Amino acid sequence: MKLTVLKYITAALMLGSATTAFAQGKVIYTGELAKHVKGYNGPTPLSITVENGKIVSIEADANNSETPRYYKMAQKKIFPQFIGKTVEEALALKADGATGATYSSKAIVENIKLGLKDYQSSAKKSTKKAAKKSKKKKK
Repeated sequence: MKLTVLKYITAALMLGSATTAFAQGKVIYTGELAKHVKGYNGPTPLSITVENGKIVSIEADANNSETPRYYKMAQKKIFPQFIGKTVEEALALKADGATGATYSSKAIVENIKLGLKDYQSSAKKSTKKAAKKSKKKKK
């Protein structure tokens, strides 16, 4: 009986640690994920910070190829639409772009969504690994 209880506690802790790793926060850099995504002048990589399943910040990589004026317009319009949303809400969001910065706006939204899809996929894989480990320990 004690051994069975101990196995369940161990399994719960392992699942919890995998989930906690993502709950505590993760920064997703879209430079490699979305290198094919181009604004008007080229790639527009971002760093997206997710904590407790919500987007807490989005930062533009200083090495983007966009015209600063237009890129700032797009950032100011798009970033606030995603901040504070859960990953699921953000992926379903149909964000409004900035007038006059259409290409940059589309690239930013695509970068965000690709980064969040990667985050979601990583979280699922991490949870599955923890579940497999806990099953092995039960045996």
